[in-house]
Amino acid sequence: MEEQELLKKFGIKMKKIIKYSFYGLIYVVIIIFLALMFVVTAKANIIKLNNGIEPYQVVKIQLSSLMKNNDPKKNYGIKQTWEFAHPNNQKYAGPLDRFTVMLQNQPYKMLLNHINHKIVEVQMTNSVGYIGW
Repeated sequence: MEEQELLKKFGIKMKKIIKYSFYGLIYVVIIIFLALMFVVTAKANIIKLNNGIEPYQVVKIQLSSLMKNNDPKKNYGIKQTWEFAHPNNQKYAGPLDRFTVMLQNQPYKMLLNHINHKIVEVQMTNSVGYIGW
């Protein structure tokens, strides 16, 4: 009789251990999932220029990046703008470190961390778009 009671108590304790182990495992999986989601969203990639991006989109990407220059990391907006610069402009204004210093001074520093902007198409010809902001 004592032996049966002992086995019954042991069985109840084992069920509790399994139950709480299962809850703990679920908790760990959720934490890992959320951590991975944070890392994936925090890791922003510089957008590479390609023929599929319209001129309006280029300006929008550059201004939006400069508006949040240090998001997700320091001078990210400047690096994005540099990526879209024409190679001749990169030769003149570069390297990136020099371009960064240039944008942090007059008259360009007003672009860094600006509050808002509006992009207006001023004129469009067959192959050239003129955009003002």
